[in-house]
Amino acid sequence: MELKWLEDFLSLAETRSFSRSAEARHVTQSAFSRRIQALELWLGVGLIDRSTYPTTLTPAGRRFRETAEETVRMLQASRVDLRAGTGSGGPVVSVAALHTLSLAFFPAWFRAIEARTGPIGTRLLPDDFHNCLQAIAEGGYDFLLTFHHPSVPILLDPEFYPHRVVGADALVAVHGPTLPVPSADAPTPLLAYAADSFLGRVSLFAQAQGTAQGEVPPGRVAHTNANAMAEALKAMALEGHGLAWVPRSLVTRELAEGRLIATGAAVPLEIRLYRDRARTRAAVEAVWAAAEADARTAQDDPTS
Repeated sequence: MELKWLEDFLSLAETRSFSRSAEARHVTQSAFSRRIQALELWLGVGLIDRSTYPTTLTPAGRRFRETAEETVRMLQASRVDLRAGTGSGGPVVSVAALHTLSLAFFPAWFRAIEARTGPIGTRLLPDDFHNCLQAIAEGGYDFLLTFHHPSVPILLDPEFYPHRVVGADALVAVHGPTLPVPSADAPTPLLAYAADSFLGRVSLFAQAQGTAQGEVPPGRVAHTNANAMAEALKAMALEGHGLAWVPRSLVTRELAEGRLIATGAAVPLEIRLYRDRARTRAAVEAVWAAAEADARTAQDDPTS
C-alpha cells in the first residue's frame, strides 16, 4: 500500500469526480483510476460506487475515509516533526460550523473543551447551514456545530448523528439609531437572508411573530444577503440600511454601546453539536464526552 493511494482516495472523496481529482493530483485519469483500484484490491473491498453521478463512497468507503484522513495527517505531521526535531504532532478533530458560531461561540467553547481533554488540534469549516450539513453527512467531518429552532428541522438520523445541546443564543431584530420611524408611505427597510437559508427561515418566522404581536413593524425587503452571513447583515444595520434579525451573541457589544438598538422579543436558539457516530477516534470520543460534561456544568451553574 502506498501513501499516494490514500491521498488519491481522499481527493476523490472530496471532489466526487475522477477527472477533477486526476487533474488535482497531476496524473492522467486512467492512471488515477488504476491507483484507486489498487487501493481497493489491497483492502479487499470496494470504496467507490461508480454507478452514481457524481461519484459517491460505498458504506465501506465512508468508514475507511476517517482511517485514511488520520493516517495521512499523522504521517505528514510526523515528517514535519522529525525534520524540525520536535514532537508537536497531536490529535485533531474536524468541525463544520455555521459562520456566526465559528466566530462568536467556537473559540471560547473549545477552550473549555480543551480544559477537560488537553490540547487537541482542530480543522474548522465555517460555512452556511447546507454546506455544513453536507460536510458531516458525506463523512468528511467529525462534528457539526449549528443553531437549532423548531421551525427548521435538521434532517439527520439521530441513530447515526446524535447531538448534544452545548449552548444557547437568540435571534434579535436590530437597527441603527438613525433609522427613520416607519410610516405607511415609508415602511421599515428589512435586511434579509436568502429565504431558503437556516437563518432566513428562522428570521421569517421571527418577523411574522413579531409583526403579529405588534412588537416589530411591517416592512419591505431592501437588501438580501445571498450568502446567509449574519455578519454582513450586521454591517448593513450598523450603517443604517435597515432592520436585521441576527444572533444576539454577534451584536452584544454594539447593543451595549448603543450603536444598534434591539426591537421586539428575541427568538431563542439552541446551539447543538452533532457527531458522526461512525467516526470513533479517541480524540472524537474525548471531545464528545467533554461536551456532555461541559453542558452539564452549564446547566448546574448558568452563570459559569
